[in-house]
Amino acid sequence: MEWTRLRVLELEPGETYGFASGDAEWIVLPLSGACEVRCRDSRAAAPQTPAGLDAPPDGVGAGLAESGPQANPAPPAFEARGFGDGAPAAEPHVFELLGRSGVFGGPTDFAYVPRDAHVEVTARHGGRFALAGARCERRLPARYGPAADVHVELRGAGHCSRQVNNFAAAGPAGFECDRLIAVEVLTPGGNWSSYPPHKHDEHHPGEESRLEEIYWFEIAPHADTPGLGYQRVTPSPAGKTDILAEVRTGDAVLIPDGWHGPSMAAPGHDMYYLNVMAGPGTGGPREWLIRDHPDHGWIRGTWQGQDVDPRLPFPRAGAEDHR
Repeated sequence: MEWTRLRVLELEPGETYGFASGDAEWIVLPLSGACEVRCRDSRAAAPQTPAGLDAPPDGVGAGLAESGPQANPAPPAFEARGFGDGAPAAEPHVFELLGRSGVFGGPTDFAYVPRDAHVEVTARHGGRFALAGARCERRLPARYGPAADVHVELRGAGHCSRQVNNFAAAGPAGFECDRLIAVEVLTPGGNWSSYPPHKHDEHHPGEESRLEEIYWFEIAPHADTPGLGYQRVTPSPAGKTDILAEVRTGDAVLIPDGWHGPSMAAPGHDMYYLNVMAGPGTGGPREWLIRDHPDHGWIRGTWQGQDVDPRLPFPRAGAEDHR
């Protein structure tokens, strides 16, 4: 993927993962568990990657891929540097993320870290964490995103109902990033999400944004039966991506172009997916503009008068813990 980046960390208790953010901005998003995020400016550092640090994380591979455990020992202590040329030395930005028990447990707090930084993620009690990133130009300040500020939206109706946690959405009410757009989507078992199929692979001012996208899935089990779902992507005038994939927890589907949807949650298995989007930009605002597939867009008109699925929003009172 040219613009988007994703890495999912499985950290043991007390483990630290260190990386150089490189030319990308990143959000550290707890999937389960809490963590501490430390961030230092690296612009005055030597051009090579410091010993003990990963190079900037790559996006996952092409087509259907799996983001498995990615962790390394703690990097050495960083030399203190300020956040501006000639500025006095400064302590790192430190963010304590409370996290959550699991992705179906409600929105979480998160940390934004800029490009050209050294970052450490430490999980005192272990956990699973997503690093969602995008290649960018501007260097915005590191900062904390409270869970209470995440706008939760219920979209669709009936069997097309889903919940969107807009933690890094575009627009005036969203979280400011240079290129990155990221949201979480939760779909009750048996429902179709990302429907009608839509695309955002061409730039049409005011109508459509050019954004590539990564879907990363977690599917709730039923007792001892692992969950599963399906993802469809069909070719568009802008590209030839054509995917019909069975997806399970830890799988990712890469969408550089194409009509994407539906994301189908098997009955009895609630579906979660993390959407990571970014594109080249055209000098205009960072925005998410989509076009519905002309054969299926009519479905939106049937939602009027239908109720949203009563199983929403997550978390549900008395619901099974999907950790």
